[in-house]
Amino acid sequence: MTKKHTKTILVTGVFDLLHKEHVRFLEKARELGEKLIVGVESDERVRQIKGASRPNQPEGERVKSILDLGIADRVIVLPEEFGEPKQHIELLKQIKPDILAVSSHTPHLEEKERLMKKVGGEVIVVLEHNPEVSTTKILGD
Repeated sequence: MTKKHTKTILVTGVFDLLHKEHVRFLEKARELGEKLIVGVESDERVRQIKGASRPNQPEGERVKSILDLGIADRVIVLPEEFGEPKQHIELLKQIKPDILAVSSHTPHLEEKERLMKKVGGEVIVVLEHNPEVSTTKILGD
């Protein structure tokens, strides 16, 4: 009897001030498999990506907000050096996701596809970007 493979989905992001588009994104990603792992950018990385005034919520609160939705099986804080491809591949080797779920406006899509191929997975765009809804707009930055 062969053991059924549980399809693991990985999503990563800032998830500052969880809003309806974040929830839609996570729900769409969840539909792709049985196990959803969410990687939340560290506070330090958010400052690097979004500027000194962010994040609005510290990483622990962002993790809790996602866990409270009941969609994710596991939520982790990504390493501070996560901007480096070496860190990406290390995480992918540890998690071994079948799919990296992204939205249509994800940066570095080609690089993400290349790294996922190295671990035998694929990148799937699960949600079109809605420019009307963003944490930046909510905060008025």
